[in-house]
Amino acid sequence: MSQLLVEYPLTRPYARDNPLARGADGVLRYGNLTPALTELLDLQVHAFSTREAVVEIGGPRLTYRELWHSASRIAGGLQEHGIGYGDRVAVHMPAGVRWVQAFLGALLSGAVPVLVHDGLPDAVAERVIADSSADFVLGREIARGAELPDGAAFIDDGAALGDLALLSYTSGTPLSTTAAPKGVELTNENLLSAIRSVVSALDLPTDGLRNLVLLPLAHASGCVDQLLPTFAVGGTVVLARDSRGLAEAIVAERIDMVSATPRIFAGLLPELAAMRDDGVRTEGIARISKAGHRGERAAAQATPADLATELREVFPGARQWSIWGATETSGIGLAVDDAESADDADAVLGFPFGGTELALWGPQAEAGHGELLCRGPNVCPRYWNDPTTTAARFTGTWFHTGDQVTIDADGLVRRGPDPAE
Repeated sequence: MSQLLVEYPLTRPYARDNPLARGADGVLRYGNLTPALTELLDLQVHAFSTREAVVEIGGPRLTYRELWHSASRIAGGLQEHGIGYGDRVAVHMPAGVRWVQAFLGALLSGAVPVLVHDGLPDAVAERVIADSSADFVLGREIARGAELPDGAAFIDDGAALGDLALLSYTSGTPLSTTAAPKGVELTNENLLSAIRSVVSALDLPTDGLRNLVLLPLAHASGCVDQLLPTFAVGGTVVLARDSRGLAEAIVAERIDMVSATPRIFAGLLPELAAMRDDGVRTEGIARISKAGHRGERAAAQATPADLATELREVFPGARQWSIWGATETSGIGLAVDDAESADDADAVLGFPFGGTELALWGPQAEAGHGELLCRGPNVCPRYWNDPTTTAARFTGTWFHTGDQVTIDADGLVRRGPDPAE
């Protein structure tokens, strides 16, 4: 049977969040973005200089002014090591304040940060660093007490929307010692569009949001979809070294948003339920953001089917959002308020938002079943140094997600059925 590509028009309010116009390539794009991510962050630093920018539970905490100053000195130190515009700087560190400083320092130096998850097997991490041709590595020794690069404060402001801004690695499945990692090129436009989309879709306030981010910062879901949008509204990113004491930290740090994967939330349920039973007040939590991806769905058996209900009992005032995306889509693309998917939450992926458009690929595409394709201002242009995979995973501007889905008349995307099942 022949393969069909059937486009699905935007039908839901998640797509009307900001002014979008269709470009010459047919992709919807934001028309009023800053030229580069560093410029957006610089504007917010000056607007919210005395607010806390990042807090590590049991560790350091920095205001926006302090974070920006330290990052600019790291950038100056990298420049003294010969790092400049377009060079790759691998960030291979545990999540924490120093990770954020290192990431921003690489960005301000004009280099392209390469995200290397600290939990990867050594062999995979080495392949990622080698594949990126990293010119400098900010590695684990820094977490063990080594100093970050330091020099005269420096900020490179020469980037443009189409320039490469970030390399994030994926294999399409959880990275393993046998999978060949693929570098996903994310441009300034990709990152800025994703930030704009998340801020609008989750209605993030500018009056001092405090977001407990439990997602890995070395993944698009943590870095692009939580860290950077929180900074974009002048909020505080709160990070934890581990899960111990999180219940107490939620109260002590005046948390009003929690971001994690469904599996992480499921693991926290006993501690959260105990907190509720002890009479700890949690009405201040206004938002729960659950990030879903291929690895999470593969581990769905470990996640309670009634997770949303249990979280609602612990955080009765919180609006729960589930966000689906791939690294290639900057970690976003589909979202749904869990109140709208109570009947089949496990199967629902969401509605498109932020300029993401959908299509189906396959012999049953016209009937609403097939492989999900996405395009939008958040979708990467290519894989790093891999034209073969780029050609295989893109049809024009459409990215092939590899996920078998159904799309109903309202534009709601659900998992399956997979023709191989």
